[in-house]
Amino acid sequence: MTKNGLLISYDKDLRLHVNYPEARKEITNDVVRFIRKAPGINFVSFTFADCTRLERVVDREVEYLAPLQQPFTWKVYEHDCLPTLSRALLANGFIGDNDPAAVMVLDVNQAPASEFEASGFDIRRITNRDGLRDIVHVLNGVYGGHNDWVYERMGLHLQIPGYLSMYAAYVDGKPASIAWTYFPGRNFATLFGGTTLAEYRERGLYTSLLHKRLKEIRERGYAFAVVETGPTSKPIVEKHGFQHLTTVWDYEWKRNWSGVK
Repeated sequence: MTKNGLLISYDKDLRLHVNYPEARKEITNDVVRFIRKAPGINFVSFTFADCTRLERVVDREVEYLAPLQQPFTWKVYEHDCLPTLSRALLANGFIGDNDPAAVMVLDVNQAPASEFEASGFDIRRITNRDGLRDIVHVLNGVYGGHNDWVYERMGLHLQIPGYLSMYAAYVDGKPASIAWTYFPGRNFATLFGGTTLAEYRERGLYTSLLHKRLKEIRERGYAFAVVETGPTSKPIVEKHGFQHLTTVWDYEWKRNWSGVK
């Protein structure tokens, strides 16, 4: 598949046809937006409008979303070819994204056999609330704070057959590294996590969890694995054959719940 064909398939799978169990999808003549129950983050995933109408479209979306009194973002993709969209968003109270994500993709059917090799680590599938405690433990240890949102959101997602696969790697019986995969579309499985406690890094846990997930993706008949990466993680997945597909910016609206921009 050519890169252009891959981008078209990506947009269809993960921006247009995708559904999220905790969100309501709304499709207008101008955008595709997702609305979550408060305090969730609402977002615009796709922009149909051309450059001549962008300012009016952005203004209407702000008028629609702001009264919901929830944070919301607007996703801007490099391949959308809407050079004035960023300017229109900034003019309507959005904050620019100074840390865009590189969308990296791997054709699992073309990947070498080494990307699916089993490891000697203790890797377990997480399927219930007890297992989610280990996910929260690692997230808290790496990022601090409280990550109890995992119980509600991912607990819901685990109840949907075939939608979410979660894994944890254990060292001496203790959770050390976590990662998960969503299967929301037909062709693309999306990778998240890859989070390891500091004291267990550089042992191969990330690679082992990646191989485990890639093996499942291929066995389930998905053609591509995709992951959004930052400057640190991009070189890591490149070593495993992932290639740059596009870049995405998340523009966040500067909230003012009085309705005044």
